[in-house]
Amino acid sequence: MLPKDKPGLEVEVEGRLVKLTNLGKPFWPELGITKRGLLQYYIDVAPFLLPHLQDRAMVMKRYPNGAAGDFFFMKRAPSPRPEWIELCHIQHSSGNVIDFPMIQDLASLLWVVNLGCIDLNQWYARCDDVDRPDYVHFDLDPVPAASFEKVIETALLLRQALESLKMPCYAKTTGSKGIHIYVPIERGPTQKQVWSFAKEFSHALASQAPQLITAVYTVAKRPKGRVLVDYNQNAWGRTLASIYSVRPRPKATVSTPVKWSEVERGISIEDFRIDNVPARLRRLGDLWKPLLAKRGRFTLEVYL
Repeated sequence: MLPKDKPGLEVEVEGRLVKLTNLGKPFWPELGITKRGLLQYYIDVAPFLLPHLQDRAMVMKRYPNGAAGDFFFMKRAPSPRPEWIELCHIQHSSGNVIDFPMIQDLASLLWVVNLGCIDLNQWYARCDDVDRPDYVHFDLDPVPAASFEKVIETALLLRQALESLKMPCYAKTTGSKGIHIYVPIERGPTQKQVWSFAKEFSHALASQAPQLITAVYTVAKRPKGRVLVDYNQNAWGRTLASIYSVRPRPKATVSTPVKWSEVERGISIEDFRIDNVPARLRRLGDLWKPLLAKRGRFTLEVYL
């Protein structure tokens, strides 16, 4: 446990010194949650979280003044930084090479969170081949006037459609407004091929339930009261809030894996928060552990 009486300290983590600063800064003042509380949460969930982050470039989204404050994105790892922060060097279409940080262990996780990163946003492909992702995923986002119950209904329809293709799928709350559904795939297809499959699949699903679902990406043309199946998050270089990320929302909600039986019974975003997710993990373990396995992944090439 981090001490409650120190505004800052240096902690040794697996032989590495990490400087933690401004621990008393309110990050959710109305909830009484400080930066210390955020760091302690990530310490508590690290054994479950780290395997999902390792070897992946991280886009830093920094909230220096807490969840309700302004934020800014950083792709390039800031300097100075500890020598043990591993980097992922990614060349972009402009020709620029960006040195992204990677979260490889508890020390690097604490270093990133101490910089004001509330949620964590990692690439879908591992650093040794950033154009070949490990997942295809669908971001279910309610359009204005659509309820979360409609998001649940969409998630169950999406699951049914994926399973009809023998594709295993796993759900988590976004911690914000929607649900993420991931399919673990055999590494091989390029990010563009994965995106193309997700686009075709999403439009086909929307055509089956046009009063509930839309895949129209242009906001001005998007019908109200529907649930957007956002396939564009599969594009190269895009990221989503990771598993077990705390979100900068009023209730300090967490992007949390859920059982399909829970989705069927009915859940809400605020069921999963910084104050109760660690206990849930201790009770249920990592429901998304299958996404880390080499076996049981879908061979997407059969549909390309």
